Amino acid sequence: MSKRRALVSVSDKEGILEFVRDLVELDFEVVSTGGTKRAIENAGIPVTGISEVTGFPEILDGRVKTLHPNIHGGLLAMRDKKEHIDQIEEHDIAPIDVVCVNLYPFQQTIENPQSTFADAIENIDIGGPSMLRSAAKNHAHVTVVVDPSDYQKVVAELKTGDTTLETRKRLAAKVYRHTASYDALIAEYLTAAVGEENPETLTVTYNKKQDLRYGENPHQQAVFYEKPISDNHSIAKAEQIHGKELSYNNIKDADAALAIVKEFECPTAVAVKHMNPCGVGTGQSIEAAFDAAYEADPVSIFGGIIALNREVDKETALKMKEIFLEVIIAPAFNEEALEVLTTKKNLRLLKIAWKNQAQPERMLTSIHGGLLVQGEDRFHLDDATITVPTERKPSESEWTALKLAWNVVKHVKSNAIVLTNEEMTVGIGAGQMNRVGAAKIAIEQAGERSNGAVLGSDAFFPMGDTVEEAGKAGVKAIIQPGGSIKDEDSIKMANKYGIAMVFTGVRHFKH
Repeated sequence: MSKRRALVSVSDKEGILEFVRDLVELDFEVVSTGGTKRAIENAGIPVTGISEVTGFPEILDGRVKTLHPNIHGGLLAMRDKKEHIDQIEEHDIAPIDVVCVNLYPFQQTIENPQSTFADAIENIDIGGPSMLRSAAKNHAHVTVVVDPSDYQKVVAELKTGDTTLETRKRLAAKVYRHTASYDALIAEYLTAAVGEENPETLTVTYNKKQDLRYGENPHQQAVFYEKPISDNHSIAKAEQIHGKELSYNNIKDADAALAIVKEFECPTAVAVKHMNPCGVGTGQSIEAAFDAAYEADPVSIFGGIIALNREVDKETALKMKEIFLEVIIAPAFNEEALEVLTTKKNLRLLKIAWKNQAQPERMLTSIHGGLLVQGEDRFHLDDATITVPTERKPSESEWTALKLAWNVVKHVKSNAIVLTNEEMTVGIGAGQMNRVGAAKIAIEQAGERSNGAVLGSDAFFPMGDTVEEAGKAGVKAIIQPGGSIKDEDSIKMANKYGIAMVFTGVRHFKH
């Protein structure tokens, strides 16, 4: 009986020499190519070159070496079909029983800022996916391995005689996931290179980061996936330095908190509950900013997520320690702060060094039976065409507060109203079915602090009632998109109460 044959050709050489030694001990003939073959030879392990099997040299700088009937015939021949066996024997083709292949490092190439378009193209693997797909198609007879973590399981089963059909099916499915992901990255890269924004098909790929205990509710299953190539300044790339495992809701809330705090250059602290900010504070120091965020809503911050845009120091840590918090996000924690915060064993600490000018992402939202895709809302007040239609113009201090309100309201669920002073939010009305309802909630939360505050609205006022509620509460300035057919009603109401009102021309709905 002729030896069983294994074809091995890998870019990721983790564990490959041990795997090949095991195959040789199991009396496999190992066939290999290029750098993999050299590594096997250098380790003193017997190996057959691919050209000895094909009877044809590698050509075109290695672009063509495994695309040959002697390879794919050996991969695709069905062992239980006499015609197939007769044909490969007629052409002196030996069956291939095990395939171990992983692909050219396309992702690593395009992640390198020094790589060129030509480098990327040269790292598109052709022979590798072809061999993987052939072997996976014929998994009834061929064991195909693409992941080094499967080497030992495969060897263990081969020692019993052969792998099981169940294992071969599982490995085949992994191959097609792997090649689909590989092709999706290439498609995304080339689509971006030609400037195609809305292709006729959308191919996306994500890698599993971790299983989650459950989803939004304990009866829902959930998994956290991350993009293979993504913004390093994101929750997906965060370094968790302390605390228990993140939950589904932790991740969503942390993402929301990070998005808000990125809006600010000055020291800022953001508290988030259920995807909405409950307090945003700014100050001359991160301690002062946290004080302001806490004072904004000392009730809702309980059990919240905190994001800060400066290193956490001991003084700020001591104050946060006194509150029940789920997650704290910051670019850094000094040693004293860590000593304080790590005494709370369940408190999750995430370290993210971000920059405000990271590339905008396409935002994907799943619906039953489909997917919605849109650009990230990166519109800033500096980009707006500002008009002030009221008799009174905002003072310098009111402008400071209006900018704060505008930065926050875009991150509050619509209909959204945010009241602020120069340093912090004082009232937030989120997710209401009508705008005046959101205003009433924000004003009620602010209480006496609404007197002299400013108001930000994510969309225009369809009538003057919201402005009237603001005027009665003592609000002194309003920032809103404008554009309603009843803008004049709002302007008249603002003038009645001496309110300075700013139109930006841009709304910030967040459904």
